[in-house]
Amino acid sequence: MNSAALLADAFDRVREIVHSTVTGLTPEELAVRLDEEANSIGWLVWHLTRVQDDHVAGVAGTEQVWTAGGWADRFGLPFPPGAIGYGHSSAQVAQVWVKSAVLLTDYYDAVHEQTLHFVRGLRHEELDTVVDRSWDPPVTMAVRLVSVLSDDLQHAGQAAFIRGILSRR
Repeated sequence: MNSAALLADAFDRVREIVHSTVTGLTPEELAVRLDEEANSIGWLVWHLTRVQDDHVAGVAGTEQVWTAGGWADRFGLPFPPGAIGYGHSSAQVAQVWVKSAVLLTDYYDAVHEQTLHFVRGLRHEELDTVVDRSWDPPVTMAVRLVSVLSDDLQHAGQAAFIRGILSRR
């Protein structure tokens, strides 16, 4: 398996978790917070998708799906189009109301397709390309993509955990 195939497989695994976690949930279930400071399933999946969209578009040199595909308008959230949820307060988390599980998975799938298109075209040697010099050491393409995968898997797991709790109530 080459590097591109490995990355595509890893992103496919995120998609599986997102779909198994979100499918069939109501808007109310997507908004449940285990306490007033906790993140909801809707916020977690929206956030992980926004981070993936933002970071992959950044290294690919493409426009984000969020804006290019009209998703910002469809979601109608009270944030600037560039918001990805990083640093959101508890009050801002509460403002993420997702109208349907289908809307959330459709946006995720659109980002996933753009991500796969990009990673499947990567050559192994491109993974060493520096994509962000604001860090010490500078961030390479490989490090950025693994960082996105790590963030995605953590948040998808958190969302799946919340769904598990909801299913026992």
